[in-house]
Amino acid sequence: MAHAGEAVAVVGANGSGKSTLLRCLVGAEVLDSGRVLFGGAELDESSAAFRAAVASLLDDADYFPDVSVVEHLRLLAWLHSSSADVSAVLAEVGLSPVADQLPPTLSSGQRHRLGLASCFVRPRTVLVLDEPEQRLDAAGRAWLRTRLLAEKAAGVAVVFASHDQELVEAVACRTVTL
Repeated sequence: MAHAGEAVAVVGANGSGKSTLLRCLVGAEVLDSGRVLFGGAELDESSAAFRAAVASLLDDADYFPDVSVVEHLRLLAWLHSSSADVSAVLAEVGLSPVADQLPPTLSSGQRHRLGLASCFVRPRTVLVLDEPEQRLDAAGRAWLRTRLLAEKAAGVAVVFASHDQELVEAVACRTVTL
């Protein structure tokens, strides 16, 4: 569906299946029919290669509730053997002021940014995002456009569902309408 350095936007009305499609792409939901291929082979979401390659933010982000925001991101980076600069990612997503807070104490917008940061502190060749513009203000949406364009430029395949036509037009190479 998406090649290295390409972004595919999944668009459609609420309830059309955008989130379900993305969940199928990452192996989080069982297909009723059809196939998902990864690297030319049938998707095996339990394979180490797949898990190492794909970063996703679907629905609300999962987080470790008993560690601070910065500790959460450091732990994810360590688990993925990433050399990401966690402090830089915190600053980029606007979470530096709350770095020492526990995730449950964050606002919904801050938790969404933590979910995005969780994708950006780990290595990835594929990035799958379900409505990444949610809970972002105008400046946050502008940052997101820039960040997704940088992901494409770095050779990451980006697949995202969105209702934000400006984001779709700025980032997507192709659209899939459901």
